[in-house]
Amino acid sequence: MKPIFNNFTENPKNDILSGLTVALALVPEAVAFAFVAGIDPLVGLYGAFMMGIVTALFGGRPGMISGATGAMAVVMVHMIQKGNEVGDALATPIENLGLQWLFITLLFVGAIQITAGIFKLGKFVRLIPHPVMMGFVNGLAIVIFLSQLGLFPNVVSTETPFWNNLGGWFSELFSNGNFWLMLAFVGLTMAIMYFLPKITTKVPPALVAIIVVAAIVIFGGLELGTVGSFIREGGGTGLEGGLPTFQFQIFSLLDTLNGHWGLIISTAGILAAVGLIESLMTLNLVDDLTETRGSGNRECVAQGSANILNGLFGGMGGCAMIGQSIINVESGGRGRLSGAVAAVALLCFILFAAPLIEQIPIAALVGVMFMVVIGTFAWSSFRIINKIPLADAFVLIAVSAITVWQDLAVAVIAGVIMSALVFAWKNATMIRARKTIKPDGTKVYSIWGPLFFGSIQNFNSKFDVRTDPDKVEIDFIESRVNDHSGIEALHSLANKYLDAGKEIKLTHLSPECKALLLKANPRFDTVIETAIDDPRYHVVTDLMDAEV
Repeated sequence: MKPIFNNFTENPKNDILSGLTVALALVPEAVAFAFVAGIDPLVGLYGAFMMGIVTALFGGRPGMISGATGAMAVVMVHMIQKGNEVGDALATPIENLGLQWLFITLLFVGAIQITAGIFKLGKFVRLIPHPVMMGFVNGLAIVIFLSQLGLFPNVVSTETPFWNNLGGWFSELFSNGNFWLMLAFVGLTMAIMYFLPKITTKVPPALVAIIVVAAIVIFGGLELGTVGSFIREGGGTGLEGGLPTFQFQIFSLLDTLNGHWGLIISTAGILAAVGLIESLMTLNLVDDLTETRGSGNRECVAQGSANILNGLFGGMGGCAMIGQSIINVESGGRGRLSGAVAAVALLCFILFAAPLIEQIPIAALVGVMFMVVIGTFAWSSFRIINKIPLADAFVLIAVSAITVWQDLAVAVIAGVIMSALVFAWKNATMIRARKTIKPDGTKVYSIWGPLFFGSIQNFNSKFDVRTDPDKVEIDFIESRVNDHSGIEALHSLANKYLDAGKEIKLTHLSPECKALLLKANPRFDTVIETAIDDPRYHVVTDLMDAEV
């Protein structure tokens, strides 16, 4: 059995520096997603800290970063709003009741995710097809890019659509000094991250870029949007705060949920599903980047434990973050130490360094995320789009579009369903029956191709019970019965021959298939032939292989 803290660190310097870089990139993300959910920024920061420290130390993927995410924040909005409405309507109003409901919901989210890990559901991420994976990373790269655009100053102040006043729109655009100044520093950040690795790889380029840009802006006295101004514009008071505290009050507020438990449970189920899908997809991507393999089941348990901790200590919960995970990996953070440093550094920012961190220009962090977008997007998809099957190309584009339009959980589920339907249809048309006659007049059907729910109709169409001779043999040496529908099809077909008074033999069936047929009808003992070269496989493929 592997130790709990396996792969803690192989290169402490790289892990520490990359962890600090990630911590800086976590701040605006956590704050922005807290605003999306309609809660205090500190709740988002506490959530990022608790998600980060638990999953870094106990998760299934060293080097992967977890925190407060937009995908989960969007799901929380309705429940928080409903809770606040209920709290305001009480005889004795309760302020921010929606936030308290969120903490209660996170306890259920964690329980669901831990259950998924215990029952080893995490490994089913391996069933996600490659076109879905490519569509996922492309869509997520677009989402990250679009989310950064909101951090730029307003390009123009006019409320008139630009197509009604094109000249005025361009005039105001080119005279907007704040926009162009921020764009210049975003470009400088990206340039440093691009060229620095060509000179040295001893320090994370993202961290150097943030420090250089921050130094120029601070010491140059330039008027540029900072982390602090971003928080204040969103209605927050700042980064400074204390340690997370135990939320005793949530257990005394359970009676406020009378009549609303359905909302809590349904929201918890969606949050758990979204969190696991995003985390497991990110785990799969980081596996590919590092050419190592993580444990999906262990990650499920860690994500669930972290969300329960969030509910008990006042964080907004979350899941794995693909952008920050890529920053960490590309900055050299491969061990658990990197994620732990990022989480602890984030807490230290809140406790001790809030005034300093609030001076970091947003432009530097936007530049870092733009480089993440460039590194995340699967540019090879443009090259292969006309070389792969049409169905795969459609799935890739559809998943990308749905990720941007809805969210990644819906996109991945839709992509898997589309891919499964395409696979089932292709295999349904593959089944064949070669017909031969033995010297004694027995007609032999040699079946080729899989027999499962999708191919049953084609399978049945191969036989003509009425005109077939009195002796028939169906040989499965080149076929495989894949599910219960296939078993039922065999049972029904054999009964038709027996009811017609004809002799039928089924050869080269697996032991499991024989057992199920005999259980359905004992007289099949005279129908099934057993031979030493009968195949050995289960009716349903065993997916529960050992996990590394």
